[in-house]
Amino acid sequence: MKSIRRGNCHSITLRAFWVAIVSSAAATPGAVGAEASETIDIGSRRELFVDHHLIDSLDGAALRLHHPHDEGPVLRFDKSWEGLFCGYATVIKDDDLYRLYYRGMPAAGSDGSDGECTCYAESKDGIHWTKPTLGLFEMNGNRENNVILAQHAPLSHNFCPMLDSRAGVPDEERYKALAGTRKTGLVAFVSADGVHWKKMREEPVITEGAFDSQNVPMWSEHEQRYVCYFRVFVDGFRRISRTTSKDFREWSEPVLMHYGDKPIEHLYTNQTHPYFRAPHIYVSVAARFFPGRRVLSVEQAEAIGVHPKYFNDCSDGVLMTTRGGDRYQRTFMDGFLKPGIGMENWVSRTNYPALNVVPTGHDEMSIYVNQNYGQPTSHLRRYSMRTDGFVSAHASYAGGELLTKPLKFDGSQLSINFATSAAGGVRVEIQDAEGLPIPGFTLADSVESIGNEIERTVTWKSGSDVARLAGQAVRLRFVLKDADLYSLRFES
Repeated sequence: MKSIRRGNCHSITLRAFWVAIVSSAAATPGAVGAEASETIDIGSRRELFVDHHLIDSLDGAALRLHHPHDEGPVLRFDKSWEGLFCGYATVIKDDDLYRLYYRGMPAAGSDGSDGECTCYAESKDGIHWTKPTLGLFEMNGNRENNVILAQHAPLSHNFCPMLDSRAGVPDEERYKALAGTRKTGLVAFVSADGVHWKKMREEPVITEGAFDSQNVPMWSEHEQRYVCYFRVFVDGFRRISRTTSKDFREWSEPVLMHYGDKPIEHLYTNQTHPYFRAPHIYVSVAARFFPGRRVLSVEQAEAIGVHPKYFNDCSDGVLMTTRGGDRYQRTFMDGFLKPGIGMENWVSRTNYPALNVVPTGHDEMSIYVNQNYGQPTSHLRRYSMRTDGFVSAHASYAGGELLTKPLKFDGSQLSINFATSAAGGVRVEIQDAEGLPIPGFTLADSVESIGNEIERTVTWKSGSDVARLAGQAVRLRFVLKDADLYSLRFES
């Protein structure tokens, strides 16, 4: 071992820590989680640690839920056709343009009333938004507005668009949308530009459901079909069902989504969509609703000007994921998006996340949230997060490990999204399927990763090339000290 200069106490501590780890590894190779299991082929996909899909064992480490950072309001619902009850927002990133769709509803009323319309805004950076004057519909006596659908009750109640990324989709159907209520079923719309819309056909395309919420369609590259997650009621609870289609016209028999052994809660909106950096993982930033859980007194409600029918409940946002099929992974029951300080955040149907998490920078992604519902200050708010930063595998200063299940990969380098303290680090060992370290890729060969990067290539003493292991069943052993590991990917 090389000598260490006097005063370099952190290096001494780190060196002692890693020596202890390596010694332990040499004494008991493959001892952690060495039982054989089915090999997962991840190819060159990016994998996030939002669930236990890849994880065989955790020792001294745990999955940690991270929370969005409040960036403040980005759009006020202050036009006469918008108002207190704007909701069911969708944000779509279309190349260099961000598009926002939301319900305009200035007065309380029944679902699907003539007072509802569908509004549109756009942005070049996802931060600064404008409401273009479109002139498509007359609202309050003039056409100087940002309305893309009006006088089509009940279809503006929950108009929910998607950008169709399916290969070969006709130009005139590049955008698609679903809208409707239980009475009408979900009616399909198409658009070439995301602004001018027409019905795909008069008859609804999905008919079995409650539909009294945002019903979200998407194209799944992973499943090679369209998928829609929509509102149903089961035993008095607001639940989610799923249906699929090859052509957006004919849809399969719906299936009810389940949560394993987790308790059933009211999920008002589901906002399920493919994560933009790992589209085989669908992220759901769902609105969790607690009917009758009142926080405000009558006097407090009057002070903030909330509508008298809309302060008897409260809600927050939760994080779920799914990889297809009828099961959500509720890795965390804790609130993901917690209500902020101030009585205005504790009223009915506020804190409802918009559909889609979108990138707003190399190291940042954004989530948008409807807030101050039923109040004159109703608006859309932006929250930021680290790219891939929903969940991390975390170990404290004391250190910990994560061992993956056997997996196969394509590529010649392993890249990780990680963050450490100045005292911390990440080391990676590659093992065979039985848990035996592979020569050249042992923990003793690993070059410690220290820092905070969205993409860092992992190296060993011999370099970063892992191509000779591609296609084989291997395990990855991550040894963490005061570190967070968010995602990994093998790439060329």
